[in-house]
Amino acid sequence: MKIDFSKLDGLIPAVIQDADTLEVLMVGFMNEEALEKTKQTGFATFWSRTRNKLWMKGETSGNQLKVVETLVDCDEDTLVLKCKPLGDGVACHTGERTCFYRKFE
Repeated sequence: MKIDFSKLDGLIPAVIQDADTLEVLMVGFMNEEALEKTKQTGFATFWSRTRNKLWMKGETSGNQLKVVETLVDCDEDTLVLKCKPLGDGVACHTGERTCFYRKFE
Protein backbone atom coordinates (compact mmCIF):
# COMPACT_ATOMS: atom_id res chain seq x y z
CA MET A 1 0.00 0.00 0.00
CA LYS A 2 1.33 3.43 -0.93
CA ILE A 3 0.69 6.40 1.36
CA ASP A 4 -0.29 9.67 -0.37
CA PHE A 5 2.05 12.39 0.89
CA SER A 6 1.03 14.86 -1.85
CA LYS A 7 -1.77 16.82 -0.13
CA LEU A 8 -0.07 18.62 2.80
CA ASP A 9 3.35 19.51 1.40
CA GLY A 10 4.70 16.01 1.96
CA LEU A 11 3.07 15.46 5.35
CA ILE A 12 0.28 13.23 6.62
CA PRO A 13 -1.56 13.42 9.94
CA ALA A 14 -0.97 10.57 12.38
CA VAL A 15 -3.53 10.07 15.14
CA ILE A 16 -2.00 8.32 18.15
CA GLN A 17 -4.23 6.07 20.26
CA ASP A 18 -3.48 4.08 23.38
CA ALA A 19 -3.51 0.47 22.12
CA ASP A 20 -5.36 -0.76 25.21
CA THR A 21 -7.91 1.97 25.93
CA LEU A 22 -8.20 3.49 22.41
CA GLU A 23 -7.95 6.94 24.03
CA VAL A 24 -6.61 9.52 21.57
CA LEU A 25 -3.27 10.65 22.98
CA MET A 26 -2.02 13.10 20.37
CA VAL A 27 -1.84 13.98 16.70
CA GLY A 28 1.45 14.41 14.90
CA PHE A 29 2.60 14.80 11.33
CA MET A 30 4.79 12.40 9.39
CA ASN A 31 6.73 12.73 6.19
CA GLU A 32 8.03 9.68 4.32
CA GLU A 33 11.25 9.63 6.38
CA ALA A 34 9.34 9.73 9.69
CA LEU A 35 7.09 6.87 8.60
CA GLU A 36 10.07 4.82 7.50
CA LYS A 37 11.88 5.48 10.81
CA THR A 38 8.71 4.48 12.69
CA LYS A 39 8.55 1.23 10.74
CA GLN A 40 12.27 0.52 11.31
CA THR A 41 12.36 1.26 15.04
CA GLY A 42 8.82 0.41 16.13
CA PHE A 43 8.60 3.77 17.93
CA ALA A 44 6.45 6.72 16.78
CA THR A 45 8.58 9.27 14.95
CA PHE A 46 7.25 12.52 13.52
CA TRP A 47 8.23 15.52 11.46
CA SER A 48 8.34 18.66 13.59
CA ARG A 49 6.84 21.52 11.63
CA THR A 50 8.24 24.09 14.06
CA ARG A 51 11.77 22.69 14.34
CA ASN A 52 11.80 21.45 10.75
CA LYS A 53 13.31 18.08 11.67
CA LEU A 54 12.50 14.49 12.62
CA TRP A 55 11.78 13.73 16.24
CA MET A 56 11.01 10.50 18.01
CA LYS A 57 8.34 10.95 20.66
CA GLY A 58 9.99 10.63 24.06
CA GLU A 59 13.55 11.17 22.86
CA THR A 60 14.12 13.67 25.68
CA SER A 61 11.32 12.82 28.16
CA GLY A 62 11.52 9.03 27.95
CA ASN A 63 7.78 8.89 27.24
CA GLN A 64 8.07 6.94 24.02
CA LEU A 65 5.21 5.46 22.03
CA LYS A 66 5.75 1.80 21.06
CA VAL A 67 3.70 1.14 17.92
CA VAL A 68 1.49 -1.94 18.17
CA GLU A 69 -0.63 -1.48 15.03
CA THR A 70 -0.85 1.03 12.18
CA LEU A 71 -4.09 1.71 10.30
CA VAL A 72 -4.49 3.77 7.13
CA ASP A 73 -7.65 5.61 6.10
CA CYS A 74 -9.59 5.06 2.88
CA ASP A 75 -7.82 7.94 1.07
CA GLU A 76 -4.41 6.60 2.12
CA ASP A 77 -3.39 10.02 3.49
CA THR A 78 -3.90 9.67 7.27
CA LEU A 79 -2.69 7.08 9.77
CA VAL A 80 -3.86 5.86 13.15
CA LEU A 81 -1.05 4.45 15.27
CA LYS A 82 -2.16 2.28 18.16
CA CYS A 83 0.65 2.55 20.69
CA LYS A 84 1.79 1.42 24.11
CA PRO A 85 2.88 4.55 26.02
CA LEU A 86 6.19 3.98 27.80
CA GLY A 87 7.88 5.89 30.61
CA ASP A 88 5.37 7.84 32.68
CA GLY A 89 2.62 7.22 30.10
CA VAL A 90 2.46 10.95 29.36
CA ALA A 91 1.92 11.89 25.72
CA CYS A 92 1.47 15.67 25.98
CA HIS A 93 4.37 18.09 26.34
CA THR A 94 2.34 19.87 29.07
CA GLY A 95 2.64 16.82 31.32
CA GLU A 96 -0.92 15.61 30.72
CA ARG A 97 -1.54 12.00 29.67
CA THR A 98 -3.22 13.14 26.45
CA CYS A 99 -3.06 16.33 24.41
CA PHE A 100 -6.87 16.31 24.43
CA TYR A 101 -7.53 17.15 28.08
CA ARG A 102 -9.60 20.34 27.59
CA LYS A 103 -13.20 20.65 26.43
CA PHE A 104 -14.01 23.12 23.68
CA GLU A 105 -16.89 25.35 24.77
